[in-house]
Amino acid sequence: MLFTSGLFLFIFLPITLVVFFAVAKALNMKAAAAWLAAMSFFFYGYWAPAFLLLLFASIAINYAGGIGIYRNLGTPRAKLVLVTCIVVDLALLGYFKYYNFFADTLNSVAVPVPILNVILPIGISFYTFTQIAFLVDTCQGKVKEFRPVHYALFVTYFPHLIAGPILHHSEMMPQFADPATYRPRLRTMAIGVAFLAMGMAKKVLLADSVSGIADTAFTAAGHGSIGMAHAWEGALAYTMQIYYDFSGYSDMAVGVSLLFGIQLPFNFDSPYKARNIIEFWRRWHMTLSRFLRDYLYIALGGNRRGHFRRYVNLFLTMLLGGLWHGAAWTFVIWGALHGIYLIINHGWQKLAGRSPIAKSGVAIGAGWIVTMVAVIVGWVFFRAVSVAEAMTMLRAMAGHTTDALAIGNAANWTLILTLGLIAVMLPNSQHLVSTRIAPAVDRSIARRGDGVMIGIAFTVIFIVWLAMVMASRANSAFIYFNF
Repeated sequence: MLFTSGLFLFIFLPITLVVFFAVAKALNMKAAAAWLAAMSFFFYGYWAPAFLLLLFASIAINYAGGIGIYRNLGTPRAKLVLVTCIVVDLALLGYFKYYNFFADTLNSVAVPVPILNVILPIGISFYTFTQIAFLVDTCQGKVKEFRPVHYALFVTYFPHLIAGPILHHSEMMPQFADPATYRPRLRTMAIGVAFLAMGMAKKVLLADSVSGIADTAFTAAGHGSIGMAHAWEGALAYTMQIYYDFSGYSDMAVGVSLLFGIQLPFNFDSPYKARNIIEFWRRWHMTLSRFLRDYLYIALGGNRRGHFRRYVNLFLTMLLGGLWHGAAWTFVIWGALHGIYLIINHGWQKLAGRSPIAKSGVAIGAGWIVTMVAVIVGWVFFRAVSVAEAMTMLRAMAGHTTDALAIGNAANWTLILTLGLIAVMLPNSQHLVSTRIAPAVDRSIARRGDGVMIGIAFTVIFIVWLAMVMASRANSAFIYFNF
């Protein structure tokens, strides 16, 4: 069920929302939370009914594991339960997501391994990481809330379940226990509608507008021949597509959740404004970066064992982060590239970070250019269906083609450059909400709220129009739904 579909916007979401607040008022908070959890299971099952049992089993195993860890804190048994649950989690993830990848790899070096018809369960990477973080924090004594309904809702909450953000129990459990969550609040709902509309516009009007340009270029590269201008056109189109696709999804997830009075963590903060690759990863997929830092990089030793070990840990963390995105060598290379980028960036900061020259406008501008080129090269591997296709694209981008002087399609370039300027020059959704929309909502509420209702009405009309535009096209799922 796509966030941009009429089924979601005009049937599932309104019914779930109205009944949620009605149950909270007529019965109690626990019943309302149970309703929201049940509808989250329905949301998941509508898309992939065959994997509902796997989701139930994962929740049951990890919830029981969390209870077992909590009851045995400070003993070897707690760590045994932790390790057992993580092994089970990773075994399930490994089988469904990586079995055929490793089987293909072994078969390519003459080690016969059967290829199985394994289908990737939607969202398994996200709900697995969410629960691993819960288990680790429980073992560290950071978790105190174990109500089963709240735990089930924490894992399955539909605005995040399919493509993130990766939630942390400390962000969600207090909200589930807060009576204010279960009362409709005009301010929160108005801001939620604004985020929903902005996210939908990014997806429908911006991301999807360049998807065809990227698809055409990468398909040509897959066939073995592409010109320089066409290759750059495709690479930059995908750079814009994934930016607005993921930004749009992130806004929609935050907006839908705010309708229920629940604040999700922000997952996207204008990453193409980053002046170096370290800053890029503080702005792109922020909850994944947090998970990789807190539960992998630090577990490997972080920066506590010298610079060389720090760089090794950075590389391994990003390598595994790349593999998390998908079972293909293209994702492994993408992760390895970003690991190398981070090592170079940290090394540069150690050598020249305190120099006045490094803080000059020229150096900052050069840093932004280098960062964007590095990111674009990475996106080529991320988008390509094979390493050979990616290398064909990169060779063409470097001028190793017969038509290196061709200009390309002017309309496509205008669209791509316009989207790039919007991403780099204009404020992002969070900034617009905090500086413009939220103050306007507050002023309107202070004047009896009529303006808020009018604003919501016009925004809903805009959303309906966007849904009609979306319905006229072939449905385009968000890119991160594949991970």
